Amino acid sequence: MKRSSRARIFAGVCGIALAATACGGQAANNSAGGGTAVSIVNASGALWTCNFNPYSPTPGQTAGVVWEPLTYINTLTGEEKPWLATSYKWSADAKELTFTTRSGVKWSDGKPFTAKDVAYTFNAGKANEALDSYALWSEGVLQSVQAENDTTVKFTFKRVSTSSFYYIAGQTWILPEHVWSGIKDPVKELMRKPVGTGPFTVGACTPQAITYDKNKSYWQKGKPVVDKVLYPAFVDNQPANRYLAQGKGDWGGQFIPNIDNYWVAKDKTNRKYWYPPNGNVYIGINSSKPYLSDKQVRQALSYGVDREKVSKDAMYGYQPPANQAAIATPTYKDWLDESAVAKYDYSFDPAKVAEKLQAAGFTKGPDGMFQTPDGKPFKLSLINNGGFTDWVAAVQVLVAGFKQAGVEVEALNLNGNEYNRRLSQGQFELAYMSANTGPTPYYELRDVLYGAYAKPIGQDTSRNYERWKDPATDELIRQYDTLIDEKDQIGVVKQLEQIMLEQVPVIPVTQNVSWSQTDTTRFTNWPTEQNPYANPAPYAQPDWGIVLLNLKPVEK
Repeated sequence: MKRSSRARIFAGVCGIALAATACGGQAANNSAGGGTAVSIVNASGALWTCNFNPYSPTPGQTAGVVWEPLTYINTLTGEEKPWLATSYKWSADAKELTFTTRSGVKWSDGKPFTAKDVAYTFNAGKANEALDSYALWSEGVLQSVQAENDTTVKFTFKRVSTSSFYYIAGQTWILPEHVWSGIKDPVKELMRKPVGTGPFTVGACTPQAITYDKNKSYWQKGKPVVDKVLYPAFVDNQPANRYLAQGKGDWGGQFIPNIDNYWVAKDKTNRKYWYPPNGNVYIGINSSKPYLSDKQVRQALSYGVDREKVSKDAMYGYQPPANQAAIATPTYKDWLDESAVAKYDYSFDPAKVAEKLQAAGFTKGPDGMFQTPDGKPFKLSLINNGGFTDWVAAVQVLVAGFKQAGVEVEALNLNGNEYNRRLSQGQFELAYMSANTGPTPYYELRDVLYGAYAKPIGQDTSRNYERWKDPATDELIRQYDTLIDEKDQIGVVKQLEQIMLEQVPVIPVTQNVSWSQTDTTRFTNWPTEQNPYANPAPYAQPDWGIVLLNLKPVEK
């Protein structure tokens, strides 16, 4: 997970009663003769659930350290690295994908990993739609997944699906058949001690902190060199930032206001930060709610967003303003339909807010605020994770801008668990949120817009929270999936941008970044702009596992 999807990571507060070592005190024990422990500081706004079931709506963070993919795909560079699979091969018609799995890998309980575990993991989604995370079965993409022997697994497709490689190889965590085949209801299973192939196992866990222990039988010989990972929980950014400033954390992953003076200045030699752009932060619009099904109302709301002010005042300029097409620039400049963006010009414009709402039958009351066509106050609520102080500041700016444009929006800054529940179940009017990304802008647009991911209100989903369902959108998403040439893919993405601009299913506010602060006092070889071997955020999955495997303790 990324802070492009940090809303899907579930941490909490480092309480007063928590032992100092559990909050990262062991990180100082990095002498050459002793054990090494990395202390992670990441504010995510809710307590740890200590449930490490990847199918749970609130899973503990395990992908990359406990569970692993077939291939590691670096979304910053596009580079692929063999992981649980050593190689793969496509058939000439691109309808068969065969992986050779790695020999000599063992599950953390000592049982051997084989291609049969891979086949089981994917076939579980065929048998249970709740486990079909990327709609590979329900959308008629996969025909079969079969282990031909212990080291060969073949995926047979009903149609060409170029995007499926990313989901199959890089975004599905392989699970042990001998454990999961005996579980009656995988979604509801409480899993305290997951069995994985990764470099760490889950140790002690409380709502306040998790310890990950080195997997001594890990398949990469000599790795990890880190013995423990300490992941204390912080309910919001401020205590986490203080913790980092005191030198108690090795790796941070949150917004720090005025970071150069607050944090870096205390140790310019060792304290570094790198915030690579990674998608967008959105206002999700639940179009099933009254009046929000009208595109003119949604367009009005987009004109009521002062993106420049949010970027400058709330985000200290770390996150640049987004565009309504949701294309991150300059990373994907070639994918952006600049003329279409200029035509709609979703700059902050109260006059256009009024124009759109009046066209939808709204009128202004004596207080200058808009009323619905039946004469009632037009009032919306916007849910937000109250633990993210940068998001709280951003929503403050948004609410003020909406009010200036005559629209009353109430900010609901919720605790992390309640925010995650309401977001996942679609129980909101507006929601401040982010999305999963991928190697091209398509993957983020798919995550936000694909109707196959939509669930009825009250049922959990981990993508398309706003439940956008539109046949034209879905057709474009499927069309892209059949294309190989990048120019053709860009053409389809630009048509999706047209839907973003005209229909406004969601409102991009700022471009997202991966938050990462690293301290080289105790560990070196962190990802940097010069060496972007992984997404640098400690909440990015599976990337955080890649980072932990590459760290080098400083000898004392």
